[in-house]
Amino acid sequence: MSRRAKREEKVKSKIIQKIIIVAIFLGLVFWVISIAPNYVNEDITDTANLIINNSNVTANLKKEVIVENGVVYIAQEDIENFFDPYVYYDEQYNLIVTTSDNKIASMKVGEKTLVNNGSEVATSGTILERNDTLYLPFSNFKDIYNVEISYIESTNTVTVDSRDRKYVLADSTKDNSVKAYPTVFSRTVDEVTAGETFTVVQNEENKNNTVDGWTEIRTDAGKLGYVKENTVVNEYVVREAMAESKQIEGTVSMVWDYFSEYVYPPDRSGSTITGVNVVSPTFFTLVDEGKGQINENAGEEGKRYIAWAHENGYKVWPSISNNSYIETTAEIMRDYNLRHTLIENIVSLVLEYDLDGINIDFEYMHDEDKDLFSRFIIELKPRLQEIGAVLSVDVTAPDGSEEWSLCYDRYTIGQVADYIVFMAYDQNGSTSAIEGTTAGCDWVEANVQKFLGQEGVEADKLILGIPFYTRVWDEENGEKESFSVDMKDLEDLIPDSASRTWDDNLKQYYVEFTQNGVTTKIWMEEEKSIRAKLDLIDEYQLAGAAYWEKDREPDSIWNVIAEELGI
Repeated sequence: MSRRAKREEKVKSKIIQKIIIVAIFLGLVFWVISIAPNYVNEDITDTANLIINNSNVTANLKKEVIVENGVVYIAQEDIENFFDPYVYYDEQYNLIVTTSDNKIASMKVGEKTLVNNGSEVATSGTILERNDTLYLPFSNFKDIYNVEISYIESTNTVTVDSRDRKYVLADSTKDNSVKAYPTVFSRTVDEVTAGETFTVVQNEENKNNTVDGWTEIRTDAGKLGYVKENTVVNEYVVREAMAESKQIEGTVSMVWDYFSEYVYPPDRSGSTITGVNVVSPTFFTLVDEGKGQINENAGEEGKRYIAWAHENGYKVWPSISNNSYIETTAEIMRDYNLRHTLIENIVSLVLEYDLDGINIDFEYMHDEDKDLFSRFIIELKPRLQEIGAVLSVDVTAPDGSEEWSLCYDRYTIGQVADYIVFMAYDQNGSTSAIEGTTAGCDWVEANVQKFLGQEGVEADKLILGIPFYTRVWDEENGEKESFSVDMKDLEDLIPDSASRTWDDNLKQYYVEFTQNGVTTKIWMEEEKSIRAKLDLIDEYQLAGAAYWEKDREPDSIWNVIAEELGI
């Protein structure tokens, strides 16, 4: 080989060496970059850490967690974010009101007593006021929120575990380094020794949270991290997740059974109602200016009615009406103590009469009381939940008048109550400027879409109210008047010679005829129109239907309902 060839070979060799070195360097850089985040320590050490159901939420706290004299305090804003979206400060009485699934608690600022579902409980802490922030003594609220609370002083960590979630303990087969991430190339957050017990973190399916052969755990020090799945043994389920159950599985089919407060409840003995699983007798009304007192029209006749219903497999959800007492309703809604009085009276009635639920029928309210009516529902729900009673709330169509429509926060009611009932009737009522249908199917459907869309109500919470009546419109010499007619009596008003035209938008027959100078117009409610409304329940997967009111219907309608709803 010539000298020149040797020189070229040497240069080529050096170039290859440099390429190899650069490749190794780049590989090392990539390796370092890829695993470096696993070694970054993002632990918060200058304040108490809060672990809720094995998730460290400290970085998301609006205020610091305070621990004083063994009591854990959490700010109202953080209670709202993590435990109770409806926690409420009442300026009039200087107290905080908070609710959970089956508890409502109130506590006055500065006092060491809380009221839990009507019973006073002594506490070790009180509500703190720090820098214009109210802090609840969370340690004293564990039964309200149904949680277990621990403070680990060595790591300044507070752990909160919901009692209704699955909770699993296990042991380690060997001394283990608990890794921040499911990889050996990760920083160590804690150590567990062979035989040491720890908490196994559960995923949303209530199974061990495992990733690529690693199991997430929480150590006794409150540290969250991962150990190899094959080192986790002796798993012990301390408690299983609580399964939610509904009083009625499947479609709700409810009929209101109306009778005025001046007459006795009807005697239904010896009869049954096909296609129904809930009856709502009008047992209760507010006492005008009664400050939360209830006029009950049940008595011995009501008890016999309830016995009849239960014997035939019907749930009993009586209605409580405000009788359109707008000022009485406003007075109660605007005062926590009066709301509390009304709620206690409702609970007492449910227990006295062995009721399965309550149907709140408050209509004609000030729109400025909208949020306070929601407060009433928020505060009533846990008391009923505690005794196993269902809460349903009647509301009108959205986008109507202030006192009849805008007075409802349908989203909040739908979130809190078991059911929200859309009273889908009086599209054109007695005060309407023009004659028209009581409940055209296109109008009903458009409003169902509003409930599910703009109002944010969940379909499985929405019950569709259907009328068993229609409105007859008479016109004579340019003057119009209307009156309602029961479905069962409608055919008697229509002459045999009158023609019926099907309106495919309204899903109703329209009838018009003239007698003795009077022109009559009717948009009929009958089997075919009712069937069209019932079809919406399946189409939109709604919770069910309700019917206003018993004894205004022809007997045949119950077979239609039973067939459509499968009841």
